[in-house]
Amino acid sequence: MLNKLLSFTFIFFSTLNLLAANDTLVVSNGDVLIGELKTMDRNVIQIETDYSDKDFMIEWDMVKEIYSDRLYIIITTNRNRYYGTIKSDKTDKTKVIIKDDGYQYYSNISDIVFINQVDKDFLSRLSASLSIGYSYAKTNNLTQFSMISNLGYITDTWSADIAFNGANSTQDDIDPTKRNEGSIGLRYFLPADWFILVSYNFLQSDEQKLKLRSITKLGIGNYILRTNAVYLSASIGGAWNNENFTDAAEPSKNSSEGFAGIELNMYNIGDLSLLSNIIVYPSISERGRVRSDFKFDLKYDFPLDIYVKLGYTFNYDNKPVEGASETDYIFQTTVGWELW
Repeated sequence: MLNKLLSFTFIFFSTLNLLAANDTLVVSNGDVLIGELKTMDRNVIQIETDYSDKDFMIEWDMVKEIYSDRLYIIITTNRNRYYGTIKSDKTDKTKVIIKDDGYQYYSNISDIVFINQVDKDFLSRLSASLSIGYSYAKTNNLTQFSMISNLGYITDTWSADIAFNGANSTQDDIDPTKRNEGSIGLRYFLPADWFILVSYNFLQSDEQKLKLRSITKLGIGNYILRTNAVYLSASIGGAWNNENFTDAAEPSKNSSEGFAGIELNMYNIGDLSLLSNIIVYPSISERGRVRSDFKFDLKYDFPLDIYVKLGYTFNYDNKPVEGASETDYIFQTTVGWELW
């Protein structure tokens, strides 16, 4: 009898511990999902369960209740940012209770726009995507290759990202052409959705006779609008521009600039998502010079985290080096894969 009682007690407390370690979602059709809640971003929540080989991806507006004792970065539409646990209010299921550093906060569940688990290993904070495009024409052996890649990492106080966009082509009897650009950026989060940004950007462009343009930026920004369908951010600051040209006779050039940018991300439009930004650089040390960079990406998601992306990038400089074009642009169609 004693052995049976001990066995029952062990099973009982083991079950309690298992349940305590799990997160719970209740969706609008009454289904209950129990597992590990990983992230919610762009109106999609991801949960890993023991009874499925693949993570469940559920639209956030289908979630009616949520319960977890894990630590998360939680962001709401009113620009509040929390680092704590999240549970539905049992007296009012339209609200959630967020516990952050001993304090308790209430929010409408519909006002939650971002959740990311931060007390896990390195990979759980990582996001990545890679898309590639390739074409070949027998005529003149024309070969074109494109690649777009992104790598991101987020914590409760800062985020970092690395991006690269390259397009190169070769053809018989014609010099190879290339256009490569990339960036490394860091954002430190402040209250009320403000952030400090530091970044390094570079551009290589045969069209603008740029062997290398490198830009170091420091500024401040704000998420003006953040919902489960769209976010809009703006930033402003200063930059240091260093330019080296493909023409060896043209000396390298350094200049100081200001910058102002705006970014729009729309993602709750079915399987489509749209990302667009524009940055304007009025020169401080070169009177009358203005540069701008514009980007537009349209992405369509397929199963298994595969997607097709249509991208357009445009660069403008009203005072380029002699013999170079004021504008440079590229259209890209690529197929890729992303890691949540």
